[in-house]
Amino acid sequence: MTFTAKQIAELLKGKVIGNPDVKVSNFSKIEEGSTGTVTFLANPKYTHHIYNTGADIILVSSDFEPEKPVGATLIKVPNVYAALASLMEVVNKSFPRKNGIDTMSFIAPGAKIGERIYAGAFAYIGDRAEIGDDSQIYPQSYIGENVKIGKNTVIYSGVKIYHNCVIGNNCVIHSGAVIGADGFGFSREEEVYRKIPQLGNVLIEDDVEIGANTAIDRAVMGSTVIRRGVKLDNLIQVAHNCEIGEHTAMAAQVGIAGSTRIGENCVLGGQVGIGGHITIGKNSRIGAQSGIISNTREGSEIMGSPAIPVKSFFKAGILMPRLPDMYRKLNTLERELLELKKKLASDD
Repeated sequence: MTFTAKQIAELLKGKVIGNPDVKVSNFSKIEEGSTGTVTFLANPKYTHHIYNTGADIILVSSDFEPEKPVGATLIKVPNVYAALASLMEVVNKSFPRKNGIDTMSFIAPGAKIGERIYAGAFAYIGDRAEIGDDSQIYPQSYIGENVKIGKNTVIYSGVKIYHNCVIGNNCVIHSGAVIGADGFGFSREEEVYRKIPQLGNVLIEDDVEIGANTAIDRAVMGSTVIRRGVKLDNLIQVAHNCEIGEHTAMAAQVGIAGSTRIGENCVLGGQVGIGGHITIGKNSRIGAQSGIISNTREGSEIMGSPAIPVKSFFKAGILMPRLPDMYRKLNTLERELLELKKKLASDD
């Protein structure tokens, strides 16, 4: 698919600086730019590449002013990442959609299948399952009994969705994800663990994306809930009866223990661990590898294990390398103080 700079600017409501008729047909990283590609500059760290990149078009921020001549055509936009996402989405939608039901798939007689769906080879759709219009079930996926999947949702290869779970419209679930496996519920009786049946389900609202090999456990009773617009990276564990608020995003390897509530518009860095029965206030920001053992207030910015305010964490980090010297000096001062007290006592 080929675009001119003028067409891209009109699509993104941007301003062309340079040749409006230059054409591109692919994307590239700014440091690897080549003829016929469009790239972007969002991080100032990469600014030096703009003067020698081989790309023909560069998306830049509206306030960007080059320090010397730039060979490529610039398109100024208010938000570079958002503009890039919009452009890539247009290109992605131009690719042919998979459709039709492969003869090697299995669809139970009692399942309800919408229009224009795709079911790949060895996909399994269980009894009383419902698949909405324009949804795609890729090969080797398992859709259990009484599962409901909305419209225009993509279930990639190898996804397993257990019985009674509900998936909304416009969702994407990547390969290897498991939705609705039993929560980790056991009752210890003397030295034996007795399984507590997990009788609830998982409810995933609209516009959610779930990364590869992420696991979301079903509730003991009621639902484990993933609210509208949530974005989960790969290798995340969400335990039973958790609730993730709207438009919250989590990086890889986050682990959330049972019955935790995470508010809307939160951001969790990679490998964050959250204890059970905890509430994370909305609009919170939690740094990578943090350990959360108590409730957080709305708008918290915390990091560390146990987590503390981000500014305090970085101040403590600066002090850490100095602790051995400070410890030795403290010991020296204590000895000197003790000697001084002994001398004063003997003088008396």
